Amino acid sequence: MSDTTRAIAEYWDAAAAAFDDEPDHGLRQEHTRTAWARIMKSWFPLGPADVLDVGCGTGSLSLLLAEAGHRVTGVDLAPRMVEQAGAKLTAAGLAGRFLVGDAAAPPTGQERYDVVLSRHLLWTLPDPEAALREWVARLGPGGRLVLVEGRWREAGQSGVPYVAGAESLPWHGGIAAEDLAAAVRPLVSGLRIEPLSGDAALWGGPVTDERYALIALA
Repeated sequence: MSDTTRAIAEYWDAAAAAFDDEPDHGLRQEHTRTAWARIMKSWFPLGPADVLDVGCGTGSLSLLLAEAGHRVTGVDLAPRMVEQAGAKLTAAGLAGRFLVGDAAAPPTGQERYDVVLSRHLLWTLPDPEAALREWVARLGPGGRLVLVEGRWREAGQSGVPYVAGAESLPWHGGIAAEDLAAAVRPLVSGLRIEPLSGDAALWGGPVTDERYALIALA
């Protein structure tokens, strides 16, 4: 593990206790929770699916997926995030498997999934394009890659990196939809972009930056 990756893991581990305080993290408000459940239903297969939630955090999306009948495996680098995710599903009486590990190379062996889901993760990765290749390789025939991403800071805008060295990460500050589509398109048979900035219910209020979902078919 590199010094930057170790610092990132420590940062998110320390952030776990308060992570769910953000409306779109904890999904504690009913209208925000309902908005995510509704929109994810349109991205996922109708029947029960095997889902790999990479960078699962505290498991809020994993919980929604389990409630919808999907079989969820979550992976996160931060042990405290993983602990909270497991506890969240247990408290709801739902099954789920949560593993501590590098979301860019999930420790799930040769298992294949119907859907690989990632939300707001790519900007934290030392090699996001390698992660994309890895995630597509984890999909079974007809599988889907669902990426919820955005552009959090425009190039040139001042700001203090959240961990030392983070400013050198390839997609620090997020990635625009057209750029992510260009990176994913050679790996899949087709994709579409769904803008999300205009749906305030997803974020707990209005947002002004670029937020979107990329849904791709293997």
